[in-house]
Amino acid sequence: MHYPEPISKLIDSFMKLPGIGPKTAARLAFHVLTMKEDAVLTFSKALVDAKRNLGYCSKCGHITDIDPCHICSDKSRDGSMICVVQDTKDVIALEKMRDYNGLYHVLHGAISPMDGIGPEDINVSSLLVRLQDETVQELILATNPTIEGEATAMYISRLVKPSGIRTTRIAHGLPVGGDLEYADEVTLSRALEGRREL
Repeated sequence: MHYPEPISKLIDSFMKLPGIGPKTAARLAFHVLTMKEDAVLTFSKALVDAKRNLGYCSKCGHITDIDPCHICSDKSRDGSMICVVQDTKDVIALEKMRDYNGLYHVLHGAISPMDGIGPEDINVSSLLVRLQDETVQELILATNPTIEGEATAMYISRLVKPSGIRTTRIAHGLPVGGDLEYADEVTLSRALEGRREL
């Protein structure tokens, strides 16, 4: 279907977002047309402000509007633990639990030779610098349970082992409410490996 140029450009812009196909992009574009002009201006300003005013923390790599970020600046956090994650969204997910009070380190990806991503392409070197601080006693590897995430966790654990810092990996297993019969073999194997005494 042929749309007027302004709506076509808007649809094309929405389609550049991850997970947005042509139908959803068209629905969003037409919704924008029904919005009041003030709301559209507020929305567009929020996009520009986010792009201009957000950056990455110089210590941990988390997205922030101040440097260092709120987590690294918080003196009540436990500086003896650093939780390593792949993405800033992982920090947000862990913070929602309110159970972890340590610091974070965001890698901004995972090692993936198939995609041409090596250790030098992710935020590993600054992690090694942070680990020279005598207060760090435990490194928690919370990369995703994928081939790339596992490879990244193994690579980092080998790098850190000579330092004597305790290196742990988050447990993987069955989700709460899940059925054993629907779990794959790897998940079941990990659940058995990670069992603990009651």
